[in-house]
Amino acid sequence: MLFLLAGHVPAASADSACEGRFVNPITDICWSCIFPLSLGSIKVSQGKVPDTANPSMPIQICPAPPPLFRRIGLAIGYWEPMALTDVTRSPGCMVNLGFSLPAFGKTAQGTAKKDEKQVNGAFYHVHWYKYPLTYWLNIITSLGCLEGGDLDIAYLSEIDPTWTDSSLTTILNPEAVIFANPIAQGACAADAIASAFNMPLDVLFWCAGSQGSMYPFNGWVSNESSPLQSSLLVSERMAFKLHRQGMIMETIGKNNAVCNEYPSPILPKERWRYQMVNMYPDSGQCHPFGRSVTRWETGKNPPNTKKNFGYLMWRKRNCVFL
Repeated sequence: MLFLLAGHVPAASADSACEGRFVNPITDICWSCIFPLSLGSIKVSQGKVPDTANPSMPIQICPAPPPLFRRIGLAIGYWEPMALTDVTRSPGCMVNLGFSLPAFGKTAQGTAKKDEKQVNGAFYHVHWYKYPLTYWLNIITSLGCLEGGDLDIAYLSEIDPTWTDSSLTTILNPEAVIFANPIAQGACAADAIASAFNMPLDVLFWCAGSQGSMYPFNGWVSNESSPLQSSLLVSERMAFKLHRQGMIMETIGKNNAVCNEYPSPILPKERWRYQMVNMYPDSGQCHPFGRSVTRWETGKNPPNTKKNFGYLMWRKRNCVFL
């Protein structure tokens, strides 16, 4: 389906502003980012990035269809690579697949601008792919503990009118008006510090740490200081947006609750991390949402690039291995 959409058009020939490459599912992945792996509250293997809470008991009893009614399983926790995001100023540029969709043309072209007050701003499109890597490689075999399926396009911002219109965006995030003030935005400094040294603060859900504000759920970025940082901000906004729309479910690291998945209209930031895969794959590290890019962006954001980025999104999964 993806190649039919693309018409087998290479990215370079379809759009001079588009660049990308197909993500190698072996060499481009930070495999150490799947850790820590836990059994109940016990860490079976350690990881480099802070972990979230896990159920205290390794043995869990979960509901089951008749005639069983109850099933016993092991409560495990790990970090699952579950999605890819393209971030681009060129509509239809599928950065992580290495081609461009010609049907979009120049509609809603991304920009970089500076207004009369000399304030930098930019606009980016985001594409969200299903990327169930653990399912493909049979790393986890229990279907209740992973996202199955094939590589597929889950969301294209080009066909979403709310992504380009801040007024329409308020339909999805009406609460944004509450946090559009200096006091609420000033509180985001605490979130930036927390994500820099540990994990982001879920209680400050309107903050994106060092990247800025989660609101509004669109591709407009004000006060852009780094295109790479802006690309992360809109990726995090897209994760929040898909949670709000019920397209991403959440797991909970608590006894009994670990048996199921739940809708979560508020993004649980501490349960997400990201890794760069395009244009400069960084298979040696991943980062919590909101963490500053200062310590690792050197060499990955040169001034002569066309501002196309790709990220692998990791999500904490707590489940019962049956």
